[in-house]
Amino acid sequence: MKNIFSQCKTSVDAILLKNSSLPFIDDNFFYVTGLEQGLFEGSAVVLHTDGALDLFVSELEAESARKTNARLCVYKTREELSTMLKHLLAQEKTIGINANGLSYQSYVELGEILPQVKFIDVSKAFDSTRLIKDDSEIQCIKSACAISDAVMETIPDVLYQGMTEYELAAEINYAMQNRGAEKPAFDTISSFHTNTAEPHYSHGDAKLRKNDFVLCDIGACFKRYNSDITRTFVFGKATEQQREMYDVVLKAQQVAFDAIRLGVKACDVHTAVSTFIDSTKFKNRFIHSTGHSLGLAVHDGVGFAPGNTMELRENMVLTVEPGVYIPGCGGVRIEDDVLIKKEKLMLLSRSPREFTEL
Repeated sequence: MKNIFSQCKTSVDAILLKNSSLPFIDDNFFYVTGLEQGLFEGSAVVLHTDGALDLFVSELEAESARKTNARLCVYKTREELSTMLKHLLAQEKTIGINANGLSYQSYVELGEILPQVKFIDVSKAFDSTRLIKDDSEIQCIKSACAISDAVMETIPDVLYQGMTEYELAAEINYAMQNRGAEKPAFDTISSFHTNTAEPHYSHGDAKLRKNDFVLCDIGACFKRYNSDITRTFVFGKATEQQREMYDVVLKAQQVAFDAIRLGVKACDVHTAVSTFIDSTKFKNRFIHSTGHSLGLAVHDGVGFAPGNTMELRENMVLTVEPGVYIPGCGGVRIEDDVLIKKEKLMLLSRSPREFTEL
């Protein structure tokens, strides 16, 4: 477990992570405990400066919690949990919390349980620590990528004229879990025709027609770690514009690959990509950042975005996903997951990237 305390700008006596109910379940809870199964609503974990962990769970989660090396405390009621936390942290003056993952209600309750404590937001310490993946995290992401790649390979075989976006999403989600994913990493995007011009469109009742764009943005969750890849196909015969859009996006992704190296600022990678796209006939049609960090969360931190001066470091895992989007016509996005190494960039996703007519 990496030392979160060393990344804290303000010294704290301990760090307390407290889950509420969905959606307020803190990814950092699983980051520090290493737990792969269980929901852990209402659970809490205390990190001490010597590396020790105290884990507080309800009886519902007790068996799952035994799979970690933390000191385990099982409570029956919320009042009992409050008493346990008050007893453990009675002498502490400053406690770090992850404000990004804590509900306001939980924050107020903690203030009532520990009125003597000054709470300090250490969310940036978690963010910076999680940006650098260790070997076990990288292996999980590689496994998630392998599942996504295997599923992406099947998509051309399941497409048929008249198929709905819903049906394709269902096929993709089943195929991922059938290959070992715990679940989709996010709401699967399977869009046709003009819907492909909406980067965060998911899927609906649109039916596949000849010569449509088909954009599939999929991710697998494996041991809580995620992949995120996108491929765009043409179902039939492509128009000249469709080919041109794809060619520009593919070249833009290579521009990013060439720009990514240790010490480079993340924003400079995005600038290189957007400058290239704007030099083509598709100026101003690239409407999002070039990529994001990837890990326990799909958007696991900052990435290749305008204004992000973070320097790239070894063992960062990010997506590279340039796109061109034309309302009323459609969109093309090509997305891969990459691992930054000293020697060179490593592609974790390996699905073919060449233009494909189906």
